This record gives sequence, C-alpha cells and structure tokens, in this order.
Amino acid sequence: MPITTCVFDAYGTLFDVSAAARDAADEPGRDALKAKWGDIARDWRLKQLEYSWLRAAAGTHTDFWQVTQDGLDWALEAAGLADDPELRERLLALYRELSAYPEVPAMLAKLKQRDLATAILSNGAPEMLQGAVGSAGIGEQLDAVLSVEDVGVFKPARAVYDMVGRCFGCPPEQVLFVSSNGWDAGFAAAYGFVTVWVNRAGAPLDRLPGRPAHVLSDLTTIPEIAADA
Repeated sequence: MPITTCVFDAYGTLFDVSAAARDAADEPGRDALKAKWGDIARDWRLKQLEYSWLRAAAGTHTDFWQVTQDGLDWALEAAGLADDPELRERLLALYRELSAYPEVPAMLAKLKQRDLATAILSNGAPEMLQGAVGSAGIGEQLDAVLSVEDVGVFKPARAVYDMVGRCFGCPPEQVLFVSSNGWDAGFAAAYGFVTVWVNRAGAPLDRLPGRPAHVLSDLTTIPEIAADA
C-alpha cells in the first residue's frame, strides 16, 4: 500500500532536546553550567524516558511535563546543581520552546506539497507540544498533534499507536512512522507501521520484536522515502 500519512515522534525527532541545556549554558553568568550542560542534557533525557517506561509498566501515569521535571531534578542533583532553583526554572522555560532541527521545516513542506497527511504522535502533554510546535513555526504543516494524554499511557503501549488509525482512518501499512528513539521505531514496526529510525548518534540497533525499515542520520530524505515506500 502507498504511504498516505507521515507521523513523527516529537522530542529528539523534530525538536532538539539538548537545546535547553546548551542554550542556557551560553547565557551570561552560567559558568557552573558550561562544563556540565552535556551531561545534564544526556541524563535529563535518559531519566525522562526511564520514568515514562516505569510509570507505564506500574500503571502510575502522570503527564509528561511532570516526568520532564522529575528527570531534570535527577540530572541537576547528579551534576551538583540541585541548589540552584533559578537555573531549574530557566531550563524548564527553555524546554517549553525547543527549537526544531534545521531540516524540519523544509521536510514537512515537501510532504505537504505531495498531499501527504502529517502528524505528531508524542508522549508530550498537549500544552508542551503546543509550545514546541508554535516556537518552531511548524503548526501549519501538521494535520494533527496527538498526545498520549488521550489514552493515559506512554509509548510503546499499543493504545498510543492506535491513535493514528482513529485520527486518519488509515491502516498501519499506509503510515510512515518516524522516531529518533530506536525502541519507539522498533515497537512501531512490530505494530505494523513502516518505520524510520533517525539515528543521529550512530547507536546500535535495539534488540526488539520489530525492526525499522529505514535508518537515517537526519530527516532530510523522509519525503523521498514516503514516496518510494
């Protein structure tokens, strides 16, 4: 079946999750952060994901903004910066306005030129996603922004992937699903989507039931893959 719908994970896929810590480190008076922002960005993201998986497994759902704050608190304590509440609030404010990767606007524009439906499917809470989409200026290029808050469980629960079919009325085989998370691309492939793993870090393939159909280093060629799938 031809691809009719292109669905993207948000954080780490369309939006640069390291940008908050990196941009804060460039601000005047952030000397304590300059040497540690990379570790904070890495630990923040890792704990954010770990807490989402653990909450899904334990059935103790909360929204992704709470998980994001919890992950940051862990990362700041690990870096020895837990006693700086102003820094914490600044990092959270920057996270609400994450920048998109440079290739994103042109890539989405090409998909819309080809009359393909486009959407975000994310763990993010609705207000988080609205802020990021607005900050990146890509709202007009998206037909839907789908949040797991509608089903009350984080990825990779099948109930999350079910949201795409309900929204667009298409079978999984007509969906090109794109994620920078290897585990997300793997489980989405097992679900039945045609998947792309955006492997920006050159990481090994995750050992999971499904395997992505394509592995890319960025999003530039997504329109061509959608056309050829």
